[in-house]
Amino acid sequence: MIWYPYQQMKTMKEPWKIVDAEGVYLYTEDNKMIDSVSSWWSVIHGYKHPVLNEAIKSQVDRFSHVMLGGLTHEPVQLLSDKLQQYLPGDLDYCFFSDSGSVAVEVALKMALQYYMNRGEKHRTKVLSLTNAYHGDTFKTMEVGDDEDYHFVLEAFGPNKNVIHIPTEVPALEEAFETYHEELNCFIVEPLLQGAGGMRMYDVSFLQRARQLCDQYGVLLIFDEVATGFGRTGNRFVADLVLPDILVLGKALTGGYIGHAATVANKKVYDGFYGDDPNKALMHGPTFMGNALACSVALKSVELFEQQNYMSKIRKIEEITKREMDGFADERIKEVRMMGGCVCVEVYDSETLQGYQQFAYEHGVFSRPFLNYMYAMVPYVIKEEELVQVLDTMKAWFR
Repeated sequence: MIWYPYQQMKTMKEPWKIVDAEGVYLYTEDNKMIDSVSSWWSVIHGYKHPVLNEAIKSQVDRFSHVMLGGLTHEPVQLLSDKLQQYLPGDLDYCFFSDSGSVAVEVALKMALQYYMNRGEKHRTKVLSLTNAYHGDTFKTMEVGDDEDYHFVLEAFGPNKNVIHIPTEVPALEEAFETYHEELNCFIVEPLLQGAGGMRMYDVSFLQRARQLCDQYGVLLIFDEVATGFGRTGNRFVADLVLPDILVLGKALTGGYIGHAATVANKKVYDGFYGDDPNKALMHGPTFMGNALACSVALKSVELFEQQNYMSKIRKIEEITKREMDGFADERIKEVRMMGGCVCVEVYDSETLQGYQQFAYEHGVFSRPFLNYMYAMVPYVIKEEELVQVLDTMKAWFR
């Protein structure tokens, strides 16, 4: 029996069975629907993309996977080289893993060990945001701040090593003034907080965070698992403010296979480099650098680059603002838009009960949660398809 995610198995409705997918469409046996959430924000090129399909087929005829322990291979070397060339600044050192959550765990472990390697074992605290979501493994739950997902941690009581602050500069400055000697890192979902409610904030907060991290010698981590590859309207938020460690996932492979990268700058990498084996990063997911994942990720990055996906995202944002600006209802608290994301937050979660079925009947797959109805569409969506998604959202309130 399948145990489904985020569901009470006794009361959940039967999930729709997908029999095919192509472009922006998912097909059941009796329906065709636009995937307005890109399979948890990852399928940026749409389904069954010929270039990505060929990358998988070509690699599988050679080999699908070999471990990176004592071995290497061309796909992982090419992807690492591509990311080194493609990412800003000196974010040059790629540690691969098999999911975004694990990649965040690696980033947090890097930050802690970086200071341990320097003899600063007192730097055990992590600064994070309120309403943060970084994954469902244990350390990522700790630095997250979402009781709807992470209430299981109540069993352990308050965590003394994680401080949460709102996206307000005074709170940021106060936290650094109070805790800077104990902090090893500040981790954020930059500009757009996803599962915590599609919350959006200004880049000036990140600019000030960078200044304070430099001032107090604290590592800055950007979790761009959801925001990377254009979702905020920026290629990466790291293009605007440079972190010390960048975490990528989801869209990295175009949504084809689970894979992620924790990318460090030279300062962090040099903190592990030397003759002492005890200073090595002792981490190694079995499927890190998987050859199939690396092959399709390389082609995904090349598609994004060569086909000017940033212009596609600007068009999505333009259409979304045209269609949603001024849209209001007494049940709606706020409509938020940024890049390839739109969110309608309602006052009462009961307002959205039944919307998923309504959307299905209007040819749209949607997955609202809590008080949030949102869309994060594939970037290859056509204007009329995007309008259909947005019209369906508005129609629910009429």
